[in-house]
Amino acid sequence: MKLIRTDTRKQLLDTGERLYTLRGFTGLGLIELLKEAGVPKGSFYYYFSSKETFGVAVLERYFSRYVKQFQAWFDAAPEYPRQRLLDYYQQSLSSWCQEPTFPGCLSVKISAEVCDLSESMRTSLQQGSDALISVLSQVLELAECHRQIALITSAHSTAVRIYTLWLGASLHSKICRSNAPLINAWEEMARMLPLPVKKNCHS
Repeated sequence: MKLIRTDTRKQLLDTGERLYTLRGFTGLGLIELLKEAGVPKGSFYYYFSSKETFGVAVLERYFSRYVKQFQAWFDAAPEYPRQRLLDYYQQSLSSWCQEPTFPGCLSVKISAEVCDLSESMRTSLQQGSDALISVLSQVLELAECHRQIALITSAHSTAVRIYTLWLGASLHSKICRSNAPLINAWEEMARMLPLPVKKNCHS
């Protein structure tokens, strides 16, 4: 049975995201994409004018979903922002450990590759990263408000450091095929979120 148009676009994006995560942007040719998706070339160009515009669409959808899931994770238990943050990255670490080939996430796979090749894809990566950092910053501000952390820099600066730390550790884990960089990053993250020092109330 032929896919209807909306399903065809979704099938292309689903397949593209999966294969980009495995092969990268330049490593995936249009012929392979169409074969895997079961979609004719004409249908591809009905939705996307080029491989680059397709890549942008994949990234925009990926980050839109990622940001919503990220926000929902913290919204589920807003009274414990610090612990939820650490638990989120612990969960991410565990998911990496379950994948022996360490495929990682889409942004880790293609960020360095496409930033010098496509300005529009680089912009999509930046906008997606900024959106995730914004969520992190809000979580850190909430944790400060709840007196669960004592930051030494602003919430935004700390959010940028956390995002950059995990992104770099994810790439390093792919290079060495080990979760050790992610474990080290998680431990460093915990140190970046110190608990407030309780004052001695004795007179």
